[in-house]
Amino acid sequence: MPEDTFRIIVTIAVALACIAFLVQSFVVLALYKAVRKMQAKVEPLVERAEPLIGKAGPVLDSAVPVVHKVQTTIDKLGPILETIRQIIEENRPKVAEVADQSVAIAKTTRQHVEKTGDLLHDAGERARQRLEQIDHSVEETVDQVGRVGNNMREAVMKPVREVNGIAAGVSAALATMIHRNRKFSVDHATQDEEMFI
Repeated sequence: MPEDTFRIIVTIAVALACIAFLVQSFVVLALYKAVRKMQAKVEPLVERAEPLIGKAGPVLDSAVPVVHKVQTTIDKLGPILETIRQIIEENRPKVAEVADQSVAIAKTTRQHVEKTGDLLHDAGERARQRLEQIDHSVEETVDQVGRVGNNMREAVMKPVREVNGIAAGVSAALATMIHRNRKFSVDHATQDEEMFI
């Protein structure tokens, strides 16, 4: 490598080192200012916290026996918890079996409920169809009874009308024979016609 190139590279490296040093100086200066601002903000809090920390000392001292009691209780609970863990481990297969059986029972119950629902739906549909048939039969029976009633009335009323017509004719003939000399008026003719109606 030629000496001029080497000098240029060394000069550039020194310049870069100087620039890096300047940048680091500015960063350190900025950090110093930030720490000073933070310190100015934290100092009042520290002054307030010191009495609280002083008061917390006796509280913490009185908490030590409580912590010892809790530790003792935890030590006593250790064997109980171990026993509980063993019981759980021993009964885990039984619990799993009960859970499986419960799931099977739930599935079977659901299937039965669905079948029962289908049966009820079918029964309801059949009952509706049967009621429609009964309703239709009742309507036909009522129509037939109405026709029979009309036919009976016609059958009974026809001879009655004929007898009324004959009686009216005989009555008119007798009235004519009895009252030959009398002239018929319009009122009398209307009355005779009403008898035939």
